[in-house]
Amino acid sequence: MAQQSGTMTSMLAKPWAGVAVLLVLYLLIIAVFSLLSPFFLDWRNMLTIGATVAYMGLMAALGTPLIIAGGLDLSVAAIAGLTGVVIALLYSAGLNIWVAAFCALLVAAAIGGFNGLLTTRLRMNPFIVTLGVMSIVSGSALVLTGGLTKPLMVGSFNWVGSGRFFTIPVPLILMLITFLVLWLVLTRSKFGRFVYATGGNPEASRLIGVPVVKTLMILYVLSALSGGCAGIILAAQLGAAGPAAAAQNLLTVIAAIILGGTSLMGGRGSVWGTLLAVLILGTLNNGLTLLGISSFWQDITRGVVLLLAVGLDQFRTHALGD
Repeated sequence: MAQQSGTMTSMLAKPWAGVAVLLVLYLLIIAVFSLLSPFFLDWRNMLTIGATVAYMGLMAALGTPLIIAGGLDLSVAAIAGLTGVVIALLYSAGLNIWVAAFCALLVAAAIGGFNGLLTTRLRMNPFIVTLGVMSIVSGSALVLTGGLTKPLMVGSFNWVGSGRFFTIPVPLILMLITFLVLWLVLTRSKFGRFVYATGGNPEASRLIGVPVVKTLMILYVLSALSGGCAGIILAAQLGAAGPAAAAQNLLTVIAAIILGGTSLMGGRGSVWGTLLAVLILGTLNNGLTLLGISSFWQDITRGVVLLLAVGLDQFRTHALGD
């Protein structure tokens, strides 16, 4: 028995183990829902799942290297909501829709820079900082709109959220390209090595010349920009900008990153693991909806998945001897 436990622990310590486990789990979920619903294993439904999770996938993708580097961003979903609001207000004021979108991304980047400044220069706890900024950003979006949803029906803009390229939804294509580019950056570039070094041992990394502060600042800005891009996609999909449109997705984003194998302690993580986790959570929601299960139970499911993800992270940490 002890030998089997040791074998399992050594297997989980392998770099590819987490992604392999998630892939098996994803295929198992697909098999189960395929048996329970005749509408699930349909090409259009699978593409719908991809398009639905795309904006959450963008936030989870850029949140992954931030947590690998030892940071955390709880404001990203609130930034997504504010981005849509800024676009709607600027467009209604007469600005070109794409100029408005660019200005909204600048606002998102500024918020990310503020998060990075407080956590790196003032050494404030990233959980507290981004939680406070999340509240400020959410409140600002509500103040700017009076809590109302603003319409955004512009053909070229809406195409970003609902258009298709050779039958593949544009949001899904954007998400997959983001994950591919991010994987190349983390595995093939000096900046990627800086990210892992910063999260593994920031003090030792600083002593050998790794620009720890600069790396974290860049990652906070990128995380906020991912929220901005997610907000653009979501507003384009809905044809409207709601101040709290993405607020309920923060738990899903964090759960996907942790479930995907990224350690809350920093220094370890996989973008492909995050992608699989995003697809797993999106597939669970889709399958439960097709089965007519209440959204209340779906909320419970997300909470259970988050707890399991944290537990799995602790188990992996023990397996790796960290």
